[in-house]
Amino acid sequence: LICNPTPCALKIAEKIFEQCNNAVLLMIDGEKMFPGCRVPPIVMYERKDARWALKDKHTIMLRQWEETCSIVNQLFSSGDQALLVDFDSHLDDITKDWTNQKLNAKIMELVSPANGNV
Repeated sequence: LICNPTPCALKIAEKIFEQCNNAVLLMIDGEKMFPGCRVPPIVMYERKDARWALKDKHTIMLRQWEETCSIVNQLFSSGDQALLVDFDSHLDDITKDWTNQKLNAKIMELVSPANGNV
């Protein structure tokens, strides 16, 4: 199965592309995301011939994927993913901080050199 962009995602990508012609559309394939996954569950589309085309997955490289997975697993283990506030939640309740400062602070703590990370 390929994770296809919704019409809304394509419309947003088009607006971004109008301002930045080297923009790409990144999506997370939730079905391939699980603790310990070894391959990044990312699907990338690029603009080609006036349409969004799936980019060859062999040309996508992510730095520090293993470290990122380790940090995500630590966040899940501690329950800190519950700190995540998306923008829709903020619109429902404007007291929720969609900039996720608490979660960002926790992530910075986990990536700090004091915890063995660089």
